[in-house]
Amino acid sequence: MSSEAAIILAVLVGLLVALVASFAYKRIPKRLNQDYFQKRWTDLLRHVKSQEGMILAIIDADKLLDEALKRRRFKGKTMGERLVSAQRSLTDNDATWHAHKLRNRLVHEQDVKVKSADAKQALAGLRQALKDLGAL
Repeated sequence: MSSEAAIILAVLVGLLVALVASFAYKRIPKRLNQDYFQKRWTDLLRHVKSQEGMILAIIDADKLLDEALKRRRFKGKTMGERLVSAQRSLTDNDATWHAHKLRNRLVHEQDVKVKSADAKQALAGLRQALKDLGAL
């Protein structure tokens, strides 16, 4: 084998290794900074003392979950698509979807009233999803 052929072969092998490493890096779920997510979770729970605060807490918790989904590299253009991608990673997929749908109603509909029990249930579902993803 000539030295030129050896160089070409080495370059091709190097490119192949780089391609495989790049693909593997994208597939490996990223570890989340639990301190960051715990602080954000604690901050949003401070709002829960009033009706408006409960609504803000649900919306903020939903955003926090979406951030965790993105950082864990779940596929999808919308949070709903990312939740579908993550459903096997979530222990209570139904509770997570219930909370996300409540958030959507709160954001897109006027005069939505949230009972304290419903807000607590939604926050519990979102908290469990964050735990399942390794954020909390």
